[in-house]
Amino acid sequence: MIKDLETAIGYHFHNISLLQNALTHSSYANERWHNSLLSNERLEFLGDSILGMLVAEYLFRSFPNRPEGELTRMRADMVCEKTLAAVANSIHLGDHLLLGHGEEQGGGRSRDSILADAMESVIAACFLDGGMEAALQIIRRFILVEVPVTRLHNADYKTQLQELVQQKRNQVLSYSLARESGPDHDKQFEVEVCINGSVVGTGRGSSKKRAEQDAARAAIARLFPEKN
Repeated sequence: MIKDLETAIGYHFHNISLLQNALTHSSYANERWHNSLLSNERLEFLGDSILGMLVAEYLFRSFPNRPEGELTRMRADMVCEKTLAAVANSIHLGDHLLLGHGEEQGGGRSRDSILADAMESVIAACFLDGGMEAALQIIRRFILVEVPVTRLHNADYKTQLQELVQQKRNQVLSYSLARESGPDHDKQFEVEVCINGSVVGTGRGSSKKRAEQDAARAAIARLFPEKN
């Protein structure tokens, strides 16, 4: 079955355990081994950075006349949860995930946040197995096929807040996880966004990324109401 996934992504692993790790959700790792470090969360962290960097390089070289702000918004649109979940669905990634019982019962195989995280994990696994060229091969095949040149379809509140805050000098913007609650199959995260150490917005979501976006949205509504 895992061979079918290799065929779908167009890459065959030398070390298949990397791909197996990329498919292991924290609910499964906690349930089976009581160790979240054996899940795909570390790979997700790496894959997020690799994806962002390679997409940024592509946009930088492909659109020499676009300013930094536009490139930032284009990149955000291409690497957002909605985009990655759509890619994951196109290769039936959800069918291959290892999920805990609660996450399985809760519909985790079709949840955008889980699919997007798993897609980033697969990209990282390809990188570790075959180097940057292997990761780029996947990104070219699935991410760079549709570049949002004009109309962006996802609101990126984090980028918008960053641009607004940077209009003043010496402003430090940061996000921190305030708390998380709920079982593995239905986690809820609460994130605070701060400017120079002061909380300016709080957000909630089913993933840290969603909670950060919600916190940024709240901060914009509070500090820049004219932008809503």
